[in-house]
Amino acid sequence: MENIISLKDIVVEFDGEKILKEISLDIKDKEFVTLLGPSGCGKTTTLRVIGGFITPKSGEVIFEGENINSLPSHKRSVNTVFQRYALFPHLNVFENIAFGLRIKNVPKAEISKRVGEMLELVNLSGYERRNVARLSGGQQQRVAIARALINRPKVLLLDEPLGALDLKLRKGMQRELRRIQQQLELTFVYVTHDQEEALTMSDTVVVMNGGKISQIGSPTDIYNEPVDAFVADFIGDSNIVDGIMARDCFVEFAGRGIECVDKGFAPNEPVDVVLRPEDIKIVSTDEGQLTGIVKTVVFKGVHYEMIVDGGEYQWIIHSTKHEPVGTQVSMRIEPSDIHIMKKTKEI
Repeated sequence: MENIISLKDIVVEFDGEKILKEISLDIKDKEFVTLLGPSGCGKTTTLRVIGGFITPKSGEVIFEGENINSLPSHKRSVNTVFQRYALFPHLNVFENIAFGLRIKNVPKAEISKRVGEMLELVNLSGYERRNVARLSGGQQQRVAIARALINRPKVLLLDEPLGALDLKLRKGMQRELRRIQQQLELTFVYVTHDQEEALTMSDTVVVMNGGKISQIGSPTDIYNEPVDAFVADFIGDSNIVDGIMARDCFVEFAGRGIECVDKGFAPNEPVDVVLRPEDIKIVSTDEGQLTGIVKTVVFKGVHYEMIVDGGEYQWIIHSTKHEPVGTQVSMRIEPSDIHIMKKTKEI
């Protein structure tokens, strides 16, 4: 797939403070890309730069090979769905969706046809005359999406559009958004701070922190191969501990030397060791590499979460089985489940 959007060395400043620090990003056509990160990391600012609501201090916004820095937002082939849907309360569902077409003086027959197509797409057929104030939050969001899509943009920007929904509605809308994106074969650029949402919906996840991009990759790559401790800690639960890379494929942490699969570090280089909770196994004493005492057990629905006190470290373990609080347990980690990373540098 070719790039539909390229951001090149984008810098944005507010009151002399750099919000985006020379970020560069390529977004491919027909891709679902999620900008993920904590509050204040710059993800919404990045979205607004693409949409034309913010002009960068420096850098280029390239759309289909053309620089669009000076192109106003209403002339870009991009539409935006915000967390606050901004529906017109005095207009019904049909007229909310048709609003953009009426502004462009599209013939009535064409408006009726395209609104009908949009209502079918977002599963709201039969709601044409319904007052938007009488719709549920999920239905209102579908109307907002239909209104944004009816003008047939090449890119849809979504700024935390599910944040106002409850958990069940949010999960349902995650599936709906993915279905719509794939059915229409459009490019979606999605902003969220919800890690599970990003991993569930995206082709590509862009993890941001402090106005910079920390990592770009598939959901699998981001989860299984984080580039630093920030990404590992932000994407799901992690045990992150100090270690020493004694030599290739051998790391020392928590008072033990353990085989791993990582190479290319200097002898005795200080590193961050990342262990996912589901990769730490409770085993018999003769198989164990580490020991500790179970301090807490919490049932999470699909697994138990145990906190095991290993003395120097408190280990988080996820398992379908659990040991009682107070039990001494032995733990084992396979070499391929140990992730070694360079020490995180301050941004």
